[in-house]
Amino acid sequence: MRTNLKHFINGEWVDSTGSETIDVLNPATEEVIGQISNGTTEDLDKAVAAARAAFPAFSRTTKEERIDLLNRIADEYEKRKDDIVEVITEELGAPLSISEKVHYTLGLAHYRQAAKELETFEFTETRGGKVIRKEAIGVSGLITPWNFPTNQASTKIASALAAGSAVVLKPSELTPFAAIILAEIFQAAGVPKGVFNLVNGNGEVVGNDISSHPDIDFVSFTGSGPVGQKITENAAKHIKKVALELGGKSPMVILDDYDTKKAAKIAVSALVLNSGQVCSAATRTLVPKSKLDEFTEAVKEVLPNFPVGDPQNETSFMGPLVSEKQYNRVQGYIEKGLEEGATLVVGGTGKPEGLDQGYYVKPTVFTNVKNDMVIAQEEIFGPVMSIITYDDLDEAIEIANDTVYGLAGYVVGEDEEKVEKVASSIRAGLITVNDAPFDFSASFGGYKQSGIGREWGVFGIEEYLEIKSVVGVRVGVPS
Repeated sequence: MRTNLKHFINGEWVDSTGSETIDVLNPATEEVIGQISNGTTEDLDKAVAAARAAFPAFSRTTKEERIDLLNRIADEYEKRKDDIVEVITEELGAPLSISEKVHYTLGLAHYRQAAKELETFEFTETRGGKVIRKEAIGVSGLITPWNFPTNQASTKIASALAAGSAVVLKPSELTPFAAIILAEIFQAAGVPKGVFNLVNGNGEVVGNDISSHPDIDFVSFTGSGPVGQKITENAAKHIKKVALELGGKSPMVILDDYDTKKAAKIAVSALVLNSGQVCSAATRTLVPKSKLDEFTEAVKEVLPNFPVGDPQNETSFMGPLVSEKQYNRVQGYIEKGLEEGATLVVGGTGKPEGLDQGYYVKPTVFTNVKNDMVIAQEEIFGPVMSIITYDDLDEAIEIANDTVYGLAGYVVGEDEEKVEKVASSIRAGLITVNDAPFDFSASFGGYKQSGIGREWGVFGIEEYLEIKSVVGVRVGVPS
């Protein structure tokens, strides 16, 4: 059993002021694997007070000191690789290979990238006879989701530390143990007391209190749209800055000049990664009408190369969904697709054969999908693909943009002029061409209802800064 009933506050593991606990389940076995404390308002107040006290000194550290700190964190993170992979596989249900190659790797990359960005980042510059200063925003409240426990926490924490901000983190109660390991890493790396604080618990109490706390200056949240709206309303009471990374219904536009089997492999791998529990997943696949049958057959051929199975099995590419609630949600959308008249190509309702225990779902592909169908408009957060056809590029772009979301977009094609046209026309924050790898210096964040603000690289650091202009001083005089 993984049990930790303490919170990490002011550099120490401390008892909760409350007695309630939360069970953490393994989604592959449906068994309880541990418990955490359900944090209270008093616990959060203690964490915020610690961060507030630590902020003045930490915000005055030099960027060289913060570069050193970020690299020490990354070094300690690397030492805990096996622990991180193991815990993510247990609490999230991600297969071992995905826990290592995706979750562990993404988390590590953000600390290294933030340190690299700081090397050339200018916190003070002269411009037109005035001094422009970029100063840490204050105490930051971070609320992170369950689908990428190390990635989402690390991109926020790394950016905050690089900027000089002290933080209070509330991870998801579904996947809290990865964040507990992060706290141990920060302790080992010598993060100053109070600069990082962790309070476990549910969103109704701890998350709600973070967004409404008068001594938290900035809230960064990743999760659902309705919760993002509530956080914004709470933050408005104190006019505090909010960054939101919310849902997505990202299009993948496949051009008619690209190899169909290669395109199918790209589309399927994007669909089933992390069991489809990816906010930027390409769940709307736009293909030329003339290529529909060929592409559909290629998808059916490719899918078996991404087997669903026990996450402890080295051959599994896709594990279960994170919870029974998530399982029921995805099942409901598959049923809705059938009701709406979409054609089921592969998959469907129920669990894959031989996987009766655990929250496993069948990778599901629909064709004959109209873009106004529920399955094409609402975020499913599971491995369900909607194949939509188009006649020309203008129609493809129109369909791609016909959504309330704008987190990501994907273009697969050979003709550079056509690729550029589509990539520049999709209204989304991150466009990936031909299965390009992650670029941690790029920005990540959305248009429209996909959120406010950006993460990753220098863009993430800037979210944790305020800008001050100093006028009436002689240029060149240190400020």
